[in-house]
Amino acid sequence: DGVPIDEVHKAAILAARTAETLGLHYAMRWPRQELESARPLRTSPLYDLLAAKGAEFGSKNGWERANYFRRDGAARPAFGLGQPGWLPWVIEEMRATREAVALYDQTSFGKLLLQGRDALGLLQRLCANELDVEIGRMVYTAMLNERGGFESDLTVMRQAQDRFLVITGSAQPQRDRDWIERHIAAGEHVTVTDVSALYSVLSVMGPRSRELLARVSPDDLSPPALKFSHTREIDLGLARVRAARMSYVGGPGYELYVPIEMARHVYLALQEAGTDLGLRDAGYFALDALRIEAGRRAWGHELGPDETPWQAGLAFAVKMDKPAAFIGREALLIAQARPLTKKLLNFVLDDPAAYIWGGESILIDGEPVGELSSAGWSVATGACVGLGYVRGEAATREHRGTPVTIDLWGEAMPATAWDEAVWQRQRPAAA
Repeated sequence: DGVPIDEVHKAAILAARTAETLGLHYAMRWPRQELESARPLRTSPLYDLLAAKGAEFGSKNGWERANYFRRDGAARPAFGLGQPGWLPWVIEEMRATREAVALYDQTSFGKLLLQGRDALGLLQRLCANELDVEIGRMVYTAMLNERGGFESDLTVMRQAQDRFLVITGSAQPQRDRDWIERHIAAGEHVTVTDVSALYSVLSVMGPRSRELLARVSPDDLSPPALKFSHTREIDLGLARVRAARMSYVGGPGYELYVPIEMARHVYLALQEAGTDLGLRDAGYFALDALRIEAGRRAWGHELGPDETPWQAGLAFAVKMDKPAAFIGREALLIAQARPLTKKLLNFVLDDPAAYIWGGESILIDGEPVGELSSAGWSVATGACVGLGYVRGEAATREHRGTPVTIDLWGEAMPATAWDEAVWQRQRPAAA
């Protein structure tokens, strides 16, 4: 009695999850194996539609998210340490993204609305990039601690002079909101509202993405009308949505921010219009592999409180000379004058039959120099690729195909290390 109902629910969820995790303490935990208790909990309006199409779901911060789509009524493949049984389906999703058009349900994105006369000033203190931009502009930025390490990486949309929509990862909205609110100074007028559950996000990715949207929207979405990293509201079918021109996987693409009650209508309109364009539903396994191929960093993998933008290769997300001082700037100035102690690199395996999962050791000349933070299959190379930090002398020099080995279950697998991403070396023409 007297305990808020949401706290009762949290306790019930925690009790179910704790029992499951304790029961698995001595069990074999397979790569990409999902916990099953307290599910499904938070679902997109498209959950049932995607499930009927063979979606195999994973869970992130309570959200059910399609990891991949089983084809032709196939059963879920068994877990293992080698090349996974779902890989052929994921490759189809990746090829659709790179060669035609794919549709991703990313409703689980964290979405924080910052409003008030001091919203810009607060963001300028918290974010390392320049946020005083034109209305309709999107800015990818680091949010740092006093040591210059990442507290989060965000995309910020300026919707008005005093209103900003902050887009963050599925696991981060509570953490990011707390960090932001703790830095509101006395007398500042800013409100922070978690609007994550009010909007679905449908990502339309691939070289035919604009062609697809043109079939369902009367608005001009050509590059001059909607520039990269810009956003505006458009009509789509019978709905009004916010279109953002950007792509987490590299290449052409759009994110559609749709009122939750319109998500089903927008999804079905896109599906009907894209039948002859090669449109395919795609999931987070494809998304993750493509972002690794494109060299995109992810919070909790490549980015955390102990990694700086210099080490992560994200100097473009920092504006050291912007008029407003930001948290972490002094630490970055000091680090900028010193050699790197660790550096994020891109890796490509030589053997297309080898499959890596992330966490494997990296060796140069037989000496361990770091470990992989992320790994996945690359359609551009026909082999696995990864991201990982190297330390010591390896962090101080350039890498343009440096021979390395990856320790895969005790076997040394030949690979090459690169400063730039696979996709950047084979980038298709922009749409």
